[in-house]
Amino acid sequence: MRASPSDNLFVAKAQSSGSPAKTQVPFRPGALVIATLCNPREKFWGMILALASEGLSLSGAELASFEDLTAMVKDGEPFTPAVVFFPMHRIERVELDLPDGNLPSLSQRFFAKTGMEPATALAPGDQAKGGDVRGASGERA
Repeated sequence: MRASPSDNLFVAKAQSSGSPAKTQVPFRPGALVIATLCNPREKFWGMILALASEGLSLSGAELASFEDLTAMVKDGEPFTPAVVFFPMHRIERVELDLPDGNLPSLSQRFFAKTGMEPATALAPGDQAKGGDVRGASGERA
């Protein structure tokens, strides 16, 4: 069999030992991330619902309204996370929400301020939470 021009001849072929290789997939559904977007430039904090070649679906809030969101949750106000789709041409960068040295991650800050797990708070479709998450401008996040 002849190699096609698109074959990467420098990558070893996977061995078929009967069991699939276990690889860690960091950007899987349920992962908490910060997405940096362009045109217009904005940042969005949330939980991945789906990641495909077409784009990224998240449940979360604009980073600019993060402090407002934590205050709402802490005060017991009802909210519903925004469920959004960003087409790939708008995505500049996606990073896992992880601590940086002594600086806590946004997820850790959210938990410290509200006592609620971010994955629980950002799960879409939970009617017990009530209203909308709104950004500082009043627009739906």
